[in-house]
Amino acid sequence: MNSPLRIQAAAAIDIPHLNQLVNSAYRGDASRRGWTTEAELLDGIRVDEQGLAEMLADPAVTILKAENEEGRLLGCVYLKKQDAKLYLGMLSVAPDQQDRGLGKQLLAASEDHARALHCTALTITVISVRAELIAWYQRHGYAPTGATEPFPNDPRFGIPRQPLRFIVMEKSLR
Repeated sequence: MNSPLRIQAAAAIDIPHLNQLVNSAYRGDASRRGWTTEAELLDGIRVDEQGLAEMLADPAVTILKAENEEGRLLGCVYLKKQDAKLYLGMLSVAPDQQDRGLGKQLLAASEDHARALHCTALTITVISVRAELIAWYQRHGYAPTGATEPFPNDPRFGIPRQPLRFIVMEKSLR
């Protein structure tokens, strides 16, 4: 990492930059520069500004953003408190910043946030065919629970090029 990161809660003013970051990390040609692309699996966008605004309006949700000293948005993660667990999603790192430890730093900040909310575990859903991503989460203490969920049939989340499902993974904070 070239400069120290500032990780803090995002606000409505950050929505346009969050939208650009998330979509560039997951979809389209820009995403192919990083290893987290879903461009081969899904067409369309990952999120839009309206969806981000709805997320931030939910009092159970925090989106953490990571910026460098110059204020460039380099990463973000969606966190939602669900009873005693914290759901983690939309972990995004700018494609040109991947493989520099930023994802790991966002995971650590997410775990700190979960502890501050007195959560006992973090959960995440990962597309089942994303073996490299599942392995990355396993290296960071997340384990498959055995549960699966259907991929949403909603073009706001992308248009699958093949049948997709999520696996549910969890990391205990105990």
